[in-house]
Amino acid sequence: MNRASAGFRTTVTQISVGWAAPVTRSVPRVAACEDVAFESRRYPVGRNGGAVGGVGRDVAGGARTGRPEHRTPVFRRVVVATAVVCAAVTAGAALPQAAWADPAPPTKSLEEVHQEVEALYRKAESATDAYNAADEQSRLQEKNVGDLTKQVSAAQERVRELKDRVGELARTQYRTGGLAPSTRLFLARSPEEFLDALDTTRRGQDATRRLLTETESAKAELEKYVKAADERWKRLKDERKKKDEAKKEIEARLDAAKKLESRLEEKERERLRQIEEEKARQAQRTWLASDALKGVSLKDAGSATEIGRRAVAFATAQIGKDYVWGAVGPDTYDCSGLTSRAWATAGLGIPRTSQEQWRQLPKVDVRDMRPGDLIIYFSDASHVAMYVGDGMMVHAPRPGRQVTMAGAGSMPILGVVRPGA
Repeated sequence: MNRASAGFRTTVTQISVGWAAPVTRSVPRVAACEDVAFESRRYPVGRNGGAVGGVGRDVAGGARTGRPEHRTPVFRRVVVATAVVCAAVTAGAALPQAAWADPAPPTKSLEEVHQEVEALYRKAESATDAYNAADEQSRLQEKNVGDLTKQVSAAQERVRELKDRVGELARTQYRTGGLAPSTRLFLARSPEEFLDALDTTRRGQDATRRLLTETESAKAELEKYVKAADERWKRLKDERKKKDEAKKEIEARLDAAKKLESRLEEKERERLRQIEEEKARQAQRTWLASDALKGVSLKDAGSATEIGRRAVAFATAQIGKDYVWGAVGPDTYDCSGLTSRAWATAGLGIPRTSQEQWRQLPKVDVRDMRPGDLIIYFSDASHVAMYVGDGMMVHAPRPGRQVTMAGAGSMPILGVVRPGA
């Protein structure tokens, strides 16, 4: 509320030397100041502190005496002090509203910052998966468009060749077969020559029909390739648009997260990391204590296949390398870039994104997982890690972090998939 509002009341203190206690009375601010102004006009203070000419009244507000009155020093101090108070309050009323602005809202706790940052990174990771999917589709469509372009060129060349052959055959028939059968019989030296010429003409006509049919088929095939190439090109443009949109979303989420973290002091950022790690450890403890792995021995490294061991060896060798969204190595990775590269290096190609890995690869029960299996996290399958045994996994966590080892249950598990099963 503005302190200059009309309803505000101030306390005027009559200050005097030697009083046992200040005497106060509460009056409307405006009225109090008017009283002081009135008193100042009626009894101006002279150079020596005395009142200068005027008609007096007693201090208690009694009847006027009709004669000039010299006020006591106490009274003069009261008037002067009250005038100072009123002047200060009135000056305060003239200050801009911003001078009395509400205090800034309380800063967020580190726990709140942690939750907000994690939410932003989760959304960025989902957008990264969308980007990776669009990127993969773009590459596929580019290859398809390239293949179709070659097929269109080959079909066009075939049509031109057939047209040339049809034209040549037509010219030959015109030169040799333009006569009526009766005329050819008359000009033939023998019946055999006539029959041979007739047979040749028929074969030429059959060849012409076949060439015409083949030409029409080649034209139809060419049109099919052109149409397919056009459709693929439209899909390619759509995928590129999706990539651009996903990229913008990723950058917006990451910028927001970085701004939040940049407002923290170094000690607070370190504490934020500790909160993150402690939450992960607590989630792992809860997972291990649950029935998810009841009756399962975590000492299962020996159950991995040879190709699975190679994939694990590659993934763990990347520990310490930075997370970069959209990266597939060799120096930086995102989560699915790490798992897809590890399995490709081991000798088996798998889908690029965590969502496609979840959708396409064979699923296994969590209790049956073995080193090399991929653990898919969150309900939207936006994060993936590789199980390495003993209840642990290796993964590329998020921007600002490095490839690391963590508890397999440190995040909500959607399910487990097994490449090559």
